[in-house]
Parts: sequence; C-alpha cells; structure tokens
Amino acid sequence: MRAPIGDFDNARPAPDCLDELTGPVAAAVRAWSGPVPADQLVYVDTDPAVADTAAFVEHYGPTLLDESANCVVVAGKRGETTTLAACVVKSATRVDVNGVVRKHLGARKASFAPMDTATGETGMEYGGITPVGLPADWALLVDAAVVDTEWVLVGSGRRRGKLIVPGKAFAQLPGAIVLEGLGLPLA
Repeated sequence: MRAPIGDFDNARPAPDCLDELTGPVAAAVRAWSGPVPADQLVYVDTDPAVADTAAFVEHYGPTLLDESANCVVVAGKRGETTTLAACVVKSATRVDVNGVVRKHLGARKASFAPMDTATGETGMEYGGITPVGLPADWALLVDAAVVDTEWVLVGSGRRRGKLIVPGKAFAQLPGAIVLEGLGLPLA
C-alpha cells in the first residue's frame, strides 16, 4: 500500500497492524467507528531515532511539516484540582497553553504535563503520544487547521511508527473539541 502522504517504505491500514501499536491505541483502532472508516487510518513504520518533529522532517522530507501534527498533554490547575487534556496542533505551530488552553479548561494555570504523567496516564511513549486512544474522560482540544488538512501524520503511541489520518477524523475522536487559534505561529 502507498501512504497518502510522504514517501514511506512500509504503509498498512492500522487495523492490520495492531501489534505495532500500544495497548490504548490498538484498542481505539479496534473500536473505531464514525464517518471515517478505520481502514483509512494508515500506519507507517518509521525510525524511532528521528521521532521528534525536526529530525523527522529532516529525515523524511520537509513537505511533511505542513502535513503533520503534534499531540501534547497539558495540565490545567485551579485550586487543588488538576485537569489533564491533550492538544493537537500542526507541527509548524505551538500550543497556546496560557491563552486558549487555560481559558477552555477554566484553569488559573496551565502548563505542559510532566513527561512521566503524560506517558503514565496515556500508556504511550514520550515522543509518540497520539490523540487516538487517549483516556476517555480527557478533553481533546484540536486546532481547526488540523481538521482542515486532508491527511495528517501524527504519533502512533510509540516512537517507532506514525499514523496518517484524514484531518476530518480528528473531530470524531472521543472528547474532541475543535478550536480556532489553538496553534500559534512558532516564534
């Protein structure tokens, strides 16, 4: 199978390679429903040594910067209460943590969650966190630009491998809230 974007040697429908995914991501793919069929989620095998965006784009091609997104875990605090959520923005942008995220979560303070919290709560590897398979009670804040992109490359739950997903599918994920301006230009 040829990947819809990029030039990858090994691309397969995600339901055909559940063993390549972490438990939560495989369970989400297995239970996938909605207007975008599960077989449109494509798994591509990639080198874990270049999983981070800058190295990935340098290795696999600069056009992927406009066709990829990052998923980060944030923690919003109000008093003694901490709320975890995930944010998905285009890779060429950064998450507006102190503006859009803080306001949407109703938090006094918002920040990126510590790595051990992000990996422990998601069951995913750092550098591979994906919006597919997140905890059901989390808000998933998705920048509208991601939804408006035909095909989006995101993490697979592991540093090895990525998922290529139709942009419109991000709006159908559990807890998804599509927001304008979640992603800000890099400074």
